[in-house]
Amino acid sequence: MVRGKQKEQAREKAQKLAENRAGGKSQLETRSKGLQMKCPVCKTPVANYKVIVQHMEAKHLKQTIPPESSF
Repeated sequence: MVRGKQKEQAREKAQKLAENRAGGKSQLETRSKGLQMKCPVCKTPVANYKVIVQHMEAKHLKQTIPPESSF
């Protein structure tokens, strides 16, 4: 078997690539960590105060926008 060593090396390389690809496809956990604040009216998760202000202006026109210190 002339290609015995090459076959083994190719198989090991493919196995390492498969192990690297196996994890990390889902970003749900990372995304949930970034969305720490919630809208006080509808409880929609948002990233920061600036986004809350935009959300409140668009979705909750009659509600007053709470100050940043309340979050």
